[in-house]
Amino acid sequence: MDILKKNLLRTIADIEETPLGAYNIRENGKSVGRNTTSNIDIVTKNDKPGIDIFVKENTKNESVHIPVILTESGLSDMVYNDFHIGKNSDVIIVAGCGIHNSSCKTSRHDGIHTFYLEENSKVKYIEKHYGEGEGTGKNVLNPQTIVYLKDGASLEMETLQIRGVDSSIRETTGFLDNNTNFIVKEKILTHDNQMAKTIFNVSLNGENSSTKVTSRSIAQNDSSQEFISNIEGNSKCFGHVECDAIIMDNSKVTAIPKIVANNINANLIHEAAIGKIANDQLIKLMSLGLTEKQAEEHIINGFLL
Repeated sequence: MDILKKNLLRTIADIEETPLGAYNIRENGKSVGRNTTSNIDIVTKNDKPGIDIFVKENTKNESVHIPVILTESGLSDMVYNDFHIGKNSDVIIVAGCGIHNSSCKTSRHDGIHTFYLEENSKVKYIEKHYGEGEGTGKNVLNPQTIVYLKDGASLEMETLQIRGVDSSIRETTGFLDNNTNFIVKEKILTHDNQMAKTIFNVSLNGENSSTKVTSRSIAQNDSSQEFISNIEGNSKCFGHVECDAIIMDNSKVTAIPKIVANNINANLIHEAAIGKIANDQLIKLMSLGLTEKQAEEHIINGFLL
């Protein structure tokens, strides 16, 4: 694998060498590397592009890496990945997509990831998106995540859109049974004329189910962002959605919250804040010797940490 591809993998999945544990590396629409373990199997789908990942019951302290890279300009890639997590398991799954596009053509990746977590299982899911290249072609990424949590299961999802993604629609849907927990931490950076849209739909169906969604974003230049959330409380449950955005230059940010309580014991909260970088923060950092641009970058990096 050449340096360009290695750099993409390092950026989106922190892979320096061959990852430990189970993995499937997808490059330009094809699998180019795969490994399974005694507890984790990866099987190619027969009816559509993608893979099934099977994690056995009671699997602990193991990981799965499934990064995707696109270096063939003009390629449109679609993948369906299903995760079947056995009872009492506790695993880390690292995904993400990196695009290098140096042409005038559009490069696009659409990924549909569906999680089926059995009783008392636990997953930490990390997904990073990144685009680069000297061409005028667009980098388009549309991730869709669907989550089914059975009694006692929990999933923590960390998503990060780093830079260079011209258009992105990110849709996450969750269906929660009794005593489940779904945590989402989203961080997005847009610049130039980029567009990012995030949609969250979570149904808190089970007794004592809960979700916490935190979105933090920076919109620069002439970019635009839209954050839409819809949380339904159908039982004794707890839901908290928090959207914080920094708006810069000529960018635009929209937050559209919706919380629906269908049960007297549903406890649902939504918070949203959109604003520019505070002048006192800039002045304080500039007094320490930073230029205004350096101070802005420092604040932005800290906000997205």
